[in-house]
This record gives sequence, structure tokens and C-alpha cells, in this order.
Amino acid sequence: MTERYELSKERIEEIVTEAEGLGIYGPFFVSVSKYVKGLLSIYEDIKVNGPIGNKSLEELRERNDFLYGEIYSENYKTSYLNPDYAYETLGEAGVLLSAVYAEVFGMIPYVFECDIEELVIRMELFLEVYGNVLLLEGESIKAEELREILYYYVFDYTEDESVKRINKQLTIDNAYANKIIENYDLSDVRTLFAFGEYVGKSEEETFLAMASLDEKDIEIMSRTYTEGFKKGFVVSKKDLSKKKTVNLRYRLGFERVAKDAIKQFRQMGLESVIYRAGYDIFSRTGIFKPGYYGGLANPQFDEDHKEDMSLVLNGQLVTRRIEGIKAAYEELKKEAEEWAGPACMEIFGEDSFVPSECAHAARYGTKKQELITDYRRKSSEITNEYIKREERSFTIIAWPVPAIGNYEEILKEIITVNTLPVDTYQNIQQTLIDTLDKSDYIHVVGCNGNKTDLKVKLADLKDPLKETKYENCLADVNIPLGEVFTSPVLKGTEGVLHVKEVFLNDLKFKNIELEIKDGKISAYTCTNYEDEKKNKEFIDENLLFYHPTLPMGEAAIGTNTYAYALAKKYDIFNKLPILIAEKMGPHFAFGDTCYSNEESVKVYNPDGKEMIAKENGEAYTYCHTDVTIPYDELGLLEAVDYNGIAVKLIENGRFVLEGCEELNIPLEGI
Repeated sequence: MTERYELSKERIEEIVTEAEGLGIYGPFFVSVSKYVKGLLSIYEDIKVNGPIGNKSLEELRERNDFLYGEIYSENYKTSYLNPDYAYETLGEAGVLLSAVYAEVFGMIPYVFECDIEELVIRMELFLEVYGNVLLLEGESIKAEELREILYYYVFDYTEDESVKRINKQLTIDNAYANKIIENYDLSDVRTLFAFGEYVGKSEEETFLAMASLDEKDIEIMSRTYTEGFKKGFVVSKKDLSKKKTVNLRYRLGFERVAKDAIKQFRQMGLESVIYRAGYDIFSRTGIFKPGYYGGLANPQFDEDHKEDMSLVLNGQLVTRRIEGIKAAYEELKKEAEEWAGPACMEIFGEDSFVPSECAHAARYGTKKQELITDYRRKSSEITNEYIKREERSFTIIAWPVPAIGNYEEILKEIITVNTLPVDTYQNIQQTLIDTLDKSDYIHVVGCNGNKTDLKVKLADLKDPLKETKYENCLADVNIPLGEVFTSPVLKGTEGVLHVKEVFLNDLKFKNIELEIKDGKISAYTCTNYEDEKKNKEFIDENLLFYHPTLPMGEAAIGTNTYAYALAKKYDIFNKLPILIAEKMGPHFAFGDTCYSNEESVKVYNPDGKEMIAKENGEAYTYCHTDVTIPYDELGLLEAVDYNGIAVKLIENGRFVLEGCEELNIPLEGI
């Protein structure tokens, strides 16, 4: 491998001057060669001096700018990493060359981890493309020839990459981040630059804010999260003692919280696996999720390249990748059995991203949409075969970052939100459930411009003394507490669901309107664009995920009025993650139910009743997206019994069911 590295390095250095005579393609190869040369210089420095060495903070920032500067918004318009610019300057082949450059860009994490093999395979890909162009002797590049090179690159390395990535997910064999978190100075902001991720103002400010907190605050933040993970095993009667690893996921800046969580998980007998996926084509398929991540130097770059796999995807490659994943899990069967699940810390507070249209970004057409959907389904099935959902759990929590403003105040408020008294909410939510258990369906009507008019059919109980339709959701896997939820019966669920503004998967949807028939989305629109076709495409891509329709998998009532009042006080509705926003009103998830792949696991509420509404009879879609109606857009939520008698639960944004009045206290005066 070292020999291949040296040969590739020498050849790439020659391209810097040699490629100038290649006409319109010359500047592309010169630019990429110079970038690779710079990456290799950093790699060789890190091998000798470590990822920080004796560098000053300013020197580390300059290195960060070199690594990510090409995609900074001020540079991206005229970068070959921009598919539109590449197409304008290089023609049809430009889109593929841009994807190749993006693959070279994916070398960054491997530079820091000193993974010579991952560097070499990308250097050799670039050299193969360059060699192909040299053979043309001035003729135009044929896009299909480039496509073939990229195809066999993905095809040939798929199995090896699957083993390496799944190994990183399941073991601490290559625990690069763990070493930094546990051994570096977490009061020195330079530590952030050791990870190889993008470090911007937000990451630095978050790191310094965490460094200023006392140990008690850090312990509360981490304990809420780790205990939530343990409770997930307790409430679902799963055996945590069989497990040896937990996948810890977090955003750069929260290293102190992560370090404390590592210690607490270790006390439970779990080692924390912290891994990342990187920026390459093997990572952009929706399967391998990063365990830790830095900021986004420019989310438009990620948006433009997220479907680069479409450039080479075909049935044969899907089969090859599925075989690779299967082989990887078979090789790591024991490690998969001992994996307890993901423990996720999300962040919020930064400005939301509204993507610009990139006309020449690679996108899945109709046939390839079917292929990628099939791939995701099959790969998820394999994962669930080796990591059984009925034997694992998860937890997820979200913390603000300084960009939200009033940081010290809001952080303290969010700590309160994430640690609200369980007993109080348990009793109030049980009061709601007692009424809902007697109901045939719920009826939801919007107000203040919200056009929702929706009927949701509920499951029938065979034994009301022992069974329940709703789960009483408290502070365990899904933090903060504050909801009761069910899996609706599809037939009889119908109407219109509308929200004036909602953020789904970090994207803003304006006036999203979904028509529901027999529990499935039958028509849809939004007002993000003037062009109705673009609105539908936006929903196809970011809510339906290329499924022709999705069933309603969850119907819930959020009860966390404290969080709602907080959002109102600081005007941060558009900053909150769905994790908190879903607790601030009724919400409806489209895709799978909350119990997919573990319907056979018995779930009991604190009152001892078994939750029986766990499926909707639909095939798995392997997606689940919540759409929340905020209290101020909620005119009426009523439970209608089998005799047609309605009991109001919420009216004009206030809880009116007897026994739930305490939920209105945080809403007083707003």
C-alpha cells in the first residue's frame, strides 16, 4: 500500500504542471491535483506530529480553510465541486468530474485517521480518470467512459468498504474520536481541529460554552441522556446485560458531555463506539450514519452531491452492495449481537437551510428511485436480521448551540425541559389515555389559517381492563417527555392535514398540505416554490422518499406545554428540532409505526395495561417523518366514542379535559 501511495503521489504532483495543456479540462485536473497535494502534505505532517502538534489556533484555522474553503459559499459558485459550474465549463462530462472531485474531497477524514488505504483508492480513481483523458488526445471526454470508471470503482470496493464501515459502527477497533475525547484537553479549543471535521464559529462557540459550565451541569446533561438509554431497556423488558457496546452520536463542541457519557455508559458495562462516515460516495446512500460530525461548511454542497450514487446505480450494483453488507454482518455477527443501539445527541439553534436549485446535480430518476428504495429496504432488513430491534434500544436528546442567541438562559431552560417531573406527566397523560381508550376515532380541526380537518381511526380493544390504545411516553428513549401516541387504523382515517410552517429533516416546508384517504397520502402540495411541479418534487424527495405514497404510522398528542411556552418566549419555533417540536401539539408520522420490526415485543404502560396498537398492516417503508400542528394552529381535538359522542381534549390551543388543566399553566399570558 505504501508503494501504491508513493507512486500515486508522484504522478499527481506531475499533473499540476502537465495538465495545463489539456484544453478546457486542464484547469480541472490542475485544481484537483493541487488540492490532493495539499491533503497529502497534511497527512504526512499528522503522521509525524499528530493532528494538532504545536500549531497555534490561527494555523489550525488556516488548515481548516484549506480543507473546506473550496465549498465556502463565496467560492462554491466557481468551484468544480459545484455540478452546475462543472457542467458550464466542462460540458456533460462535468457532472461526473464533479462527482469524482467530491470523492477526492472525501479523503479529509482519512488524512486525519492516517488511513493510507482509503487515501490510495481515491488517488488511484483520480489518476484513472486523468489517464483516460490523456488517451483522448484533445478530444471531448465521453461521459459514459467516466461513468464506467466510477461504476467499477464503487463495484470493486463495495465489499471491503461495507466491512470497514460496519466494523466502525459496531466496535472500538478504530476509535479515533474516543482517543481525542478521552485524552485531549477539553478546555483547549484547538482540540476541535484534531477531528478533521469542519470547524466553524458555531463549533468553537459551543466548545467554549461547554468548557465554561461546571461539572454539575455537564453531569446533568449527560446523565439525562445515558439514563434515558438504560430506561429504554427497562420499560421494554430487554436485557442490557447481554450488550457490550453503544453507538454514541454527537455534534462537535459537546466533547465534555460526550466524555461524561462515555464514563457513565462504561459504568453500565458498555463501551461507547463513536464513528463517522465521511463525505464519500459510500456514505451518501442513507445507510451509514455518522456517529459524530462537525459543522457544514456549506450545506448546499451536501445537497448537490447527496445522490451521486445515481450516476452509477443499477440492479447489479444494488445486488453487489447488498451482498457486501450481508457478508460484513456475517463476519461481525458477534459484535452485532452485542451492540445495544444508538444514543444520539442532536443540536439546534442554527439558521435553517433552504436549498437552492442545482440544475445539474445528480438525481435519481423514476427507475433509479425504485432501485434505491429497494436497496434501502433490503439493507435495513439485513441490519435488523443481525441487530434485532426486539433486543436493542436507543435514546435521543437535543441541545441548543450558541447561534440560537440568549444561550445561557435557553440552555438552562432546555435542561429543565429535558428533566421535567415524570410523575406529573405520567398522571396527566394517563387521564388523556383513559378517554382515548373509550374512543372510536379522534377528530382534529385547525384554526388561525390552518386548514386541517382530519379524522383518525383508532384500534379496538378486546379487553379494556388489560389493554390500551396509546403509549404513555415518558423520559426514556425519546427525550423530552410529553406525548401519548398510537398506531392508527388506516381504513377510516381520512381528511386534510395542513401546517403553515414546519421543519422536517432540517428542511423548511411552507403550507404543507396532505390529503389522506384510507390512512395514506393521496395528494400533496406545499408553497416552497411558485412552480407546483417543484413543490411536489420537494415533497417526493424529502417526505415521501420516492415512495408513491406513505401510510400514517403514528398519531400522537403532545403535552409539553412548557417547551411550547419557551419557544414562544424566545421566538425560536423555527429553531427547534422535531424531537421537541413534536411534543408541542398533535403530530402525525408518515411511514412506519413506532414499533416496526418489533411488533411481537410486549409493551406496557405504567398502569400495567398492554399497548396493543402497534401496527397498521402495511409493508415496511423504512422511514418515519413527524408533522406537528402547533397549539396556536389547533382549533379542536376531540375524542369521539362508538356512540358518536365527542369529548373535547383540546380547544383553541388549550387542554380542556378535566384532569389536564395543569398543562395550561405554562401557557398563561402568551
